[in-house]
Amino acid sequence: MLDGIAYLMRPITDHHTDHHMSALQTLFGINIPLIQAPMAGVQLHGLAAAVSNAGALGSLPCAMLAPAALQEELTKLRAATDQPYNVNFFAHTNPEPDAAREQAWRQALGPYYEEFGIDPASIGAGPGRQPFSAQVADLLEEFKPKVVSFHFGLPAPELMQRVRAWGSRIIASATTVEEGKWLAERGVDAVIAQGVEAGGHRGIFLSDDLTTQIGTFSLVPQLARALKVPVIAAGGIADANGVAAAMALGAAGVQVGTAYMLCPEAITSALHRTALKSDRARHTALTNLFTGRPARGIVNRVMRELGPISALAPAFPLATSGIAPLRAKAEAAGIDDFTSMWSGQNADGCKEIPAAELTRELAAGFAAH
Repeated sequence: MLDGIAYLMRPITDHHTDHHMSALQTLFGINIPLIQAPMAGVQLHGLAAAVSNAGALGSLPCAMLAPAALQEELTKLRAATDQPYNVNFFAHTNPEPDAAREQAWRQALGPYYEEFGIDPASIGAGPGRQPFSAQVADLLEEFKPKVVSFHFGLPAPELMQRVRAWGSRIIASATTVEEGKWLAERGVDAVIAQGVEAGGHRGIFLSDDLTTQIGTFSLVPQLARALKVPVIAAGGIADANGVAAAMALGAAGVQVGTAYMLCPEAITSALHRTALKSDRARHTALTNLFTGRPARGIVNRVMRELGPISALAPAFPLATSGIAPLRAKAEAAGIDDFTSMWSGQNADGCKEIPAAELTRELAAGFAAH
């Protein structure tokens, strides 16, 4: 089942990296110290199972799944692999709705509503993403996943304690050295160094100042020096050379997302796949228009016309509801003007090959280092 990957994992000369690399493999019970990034909206259990079965750590994004859907996906994932896997949750605090801000946002979107024949009064509100909770923990307990990862900080200590009690490892994203230290102080088993190149939502949580966000190859060595726990490099790593480079800078392993988005096991939409395969994928930006939090995606019409970051966008995740009907109408017409097409800065590694094959190609980077 592990596709003979072990031969790639020859000893590494740098003792610091070697120690942490084996630590990560031991920690997660995996052959290849590679995590497939959890990517809500473009994947479900199929991609996670394929990567886990290839010897790396597949991930299931859970933040957008209602309890019944989460139960179903976890059941399918457990049936599809007997290898370790990661389940990913958000740890944000839901904001209080702000009527004035919502009104200003709907006004900003007004011309688009008019263009697409949408009555603003018909649009409901409400968050599209729920943070990790006691209810979710109750559901998760039956599955006892090997790894539970968090984005936007960590949930309350009592929830962390419950996850630890099942024997699950806890990892979380840091976008700065300060965030990495904060996570380590709270006992995470490893820290994901999310460079600014990474696609999707920034894990930023101690500040909302985007000027603090730095590149993967600046962040990894800083975190590796500052922390005693293993550091996992994420952002812009799309091939074996990128893997080798991250390891040379002190990473214990890597997390790769965008490269997997064209795999047949991903559920990436036709519009999104087309954009990823085109020259447009070279132009990404951090935007808060789609959810209210900065996330990296391929630049499209609404990002160009409103500017990728808008002070009018309601707080995460409340911005989603205002743009959702526009997205639905445009997508029905085959247009991606209002679609959040998450992508990292390096889509060059995106390949239309099975996830196991891509995992093997990436794993060659560990041997090369």
